[in-house]
Amino acid sequence: MYLKKILSLFVTLTILGFVIGGKTMAEETLTQKQKNIVSISSYTAAGDLNNLEKALNKGLDEGLTVNEIKEILVQMYAYCGFPRSLNSINTFIKVTEARKANGITDKSGEEGKVLSKEIDKNEYGTKVQTELVGAPVKGAFAEFTPAIDAYLKEHLFADIFARGVLTNSEREVATIAALSTIPGVEPQLNSHIQMGKNTGLTQKQIDEILAQTKQSSYHEVFARGEKNTAYAKYFTGQSYLNRLTSQGGPIANVTFEPGCRNNWHIHHKGGQILLVTNGRGYYQEWGKPAQELHPGDVVNIPPEVKHWHGAARDSWFTHLAIEIPAEGSSNEWLEEVSDEVYNKLK
Repeated sequence: MYLKKILSLFVTLTILGFVIGGKTMAEETLTQKQKNIVSISSYTAAGDLNNLEKALNKGLDEGLTVNEIKEILVQMYAYCGFPRSLNSINTFIKVTEARKANGITDKSGEEGKVLSKEIDKNEYGTKVQTELVGAPVKGAFAEFTPAIDAYLKEHLFADIFARGVLTNSEREVATIAALSTIPGVEPQLNSHIQMGKNTGLTQKQIDEILAQTKQSSYHEVFARGEKNTAYAKYFTGQSYLNRLTSQGGPIANVTFEPGCRNNWHIHHKGGQILLVTNGRGYYQEWGKPAQELHPGDVVNIPPEVKHWHGAARDSWFTHLAIEIPAEGSSNEWLEEVSDEVYNKLK
């Protein structure tokens, strides 16, 4: 009997551990719906219509309704402008027409609502904005240009947010995804991260959004290869390898996920040239400071020099690796780049 009580208490505590503050453990990470909202918003903000088309099809395939996607694309006008919002809507029209032609019937879903003419939009928008921010919004911008303050409240937080279809939390997921894709808007991004938290998003979910948008906005010059399983034991983290040519001087497109780097190694007899095409990473020779790398940088690695290269902690990184042919050339793989060494880098 005593044992049964202990087991019953254990089960109760376990359930409470999984459901605490109204949130389940599953809600600590992004749902598939939220991930699709992130992709669609990020590609819209980036103006990447090719990948947006794929994201739209994926979203529909995985349960997003036509009207939910419409709401995302309409909301984007407030964060990345009418041109990109309209381009994304035209892309969505093309996607829906192609799916219909292929016999696919997508769920329309709930339609957006329009505020009654009797409602004071400024008052309504102020209330929504205050709830999202957690306090009344005041700033020099509102006094300097009252018109922009009115547009924010009456068009964004009233007209758009009142339409429903998406929850306020889902709208913040879309906004954070868009702003994290656009360079130079860190103050607005930080504000919406806090607003997202006020709608119930966790820090872990926000970190996922930021990680996903960094990947979404990452455009490689050459196609990313398959996972680099053949050399995985010589890498810390996940890398991808696409061999572009094996004739003459062999060339490979190498992609590193954030935090990924290869071991210290030496090219014997034949050296190597790195052409950086995307992201941010590092190259370091033994006994010398690490060199930060950006697109357009070229690294000439002489033979017999111990070195490593890889991504920064917060960025994907891609370079072309060109091997310099030499008779009897070989690679010697050595120890891992320690966390102590790597973590000192910015």
